[in-house]
Amino acid sequence: MRGILLRRLAISIPLLIVVSFLTFALVSLTPGDAAYTILGARATPDQLAHLREQLGLNQQLIVQYLTWIGHALTGNLGNSLISGQSVNTAIVQRLPPTLSLVFGAFIVMTIVGVGLGIIAATRRGVVARVIDLLSFGGLAIPGFVLALFLIPPFAISLQWFPASGYTPLTDSPQEWALGLVLPVVALVFGGVGVIAKQTRAALDDVLSRDFITMMRANGYRRNSIIYKHALKTAAMPVIAVLGVVAVGLVSGTVLIEIVFAIPGLGGLAVQASSQSDLTLVVGVTVVFTLIVVLINFALDICYAAVNPKAVAA
Repeated sequence: MRGILLRRLAISIPLLIVVSFLTFALVSLTPGDAAYTILGARATPDQLAHLREQLGLNQQLIVQYLTWIGHALTGNLGNSLISGQSVNTAIVQRLPPTLSLVFGAFIVMTIVGVGLGIIAATRRGVVARVIDLLSFGGLAIPGFVLALFLIPPFAISLQWFPASGYTPLTDSPQEWALGLVLPVVALVFGGVGVIAKQTRAALDDVLSRDFITMMRANGYRRNSIIYKHALKTAAMPVIAVLGVVAVGLVSGTVLIEIVFAIPGLGGLAVQASSQSDLTLVVGVTVVFTLIVVLINFALDICYAAVNPKAVAA
């Protein structure tokens, strides 16, 4: 376990540095800046230059980045260039909706995807064809487009779920759960098909191996063969796919939050980008990257539990 942690840290630290620097560079290349956003189109060149100097935007990019990362290493992500609010505070306020959406979607996607894959591998027939159709549909239809089709029937006509907004878990667990149903469904639609196909393919491969044939010949029960032995062996490629799909979940939350008006990090990132709020954009990007790292770290632990020899090697 210690080796997993050290390897993940060795990868994560350079990743965070690269992501934050690239974000700095990309935002600096976009038209406009925070000074123009604050003062507006009627500002004189002298006024813009003075404000840029106050905000530190007239310094070279590498100087700005080194100043930011020096504070970030102490846990201070700086202040918003537009509002002056602490980036840490802004992120903490917006983090619960995003975490609820990402981890809720990840859990649902894993359970449903693996479950459908097991059913397709053991029963075949119509179920396998439905899963193929689901995977193709999930890849063809973006989550935010599906969200637009989910809202009219389920939120407006039937009024089973709210069409927008977010209720904190501490205020009402029931409203919190209901408010996440449609966003989670829209977010996991594509990933469920991918995981189901990977699970079916991996399980098909394992069930055709000689040791499974020997177990059947020795009278092992069917459920024991599938769930206790075959599924454990087939889990490794599924875990690998989960790590890839998790990255798509995190990026997909940005548009899903906008469609459902969820006050999460996605909306904050869009707002900060439109205002060229450099420090806020970088702070949100780093947090998104940390979420991906944490998900992959959890998957590494699962991989170690399934196959300790591979991790040790």
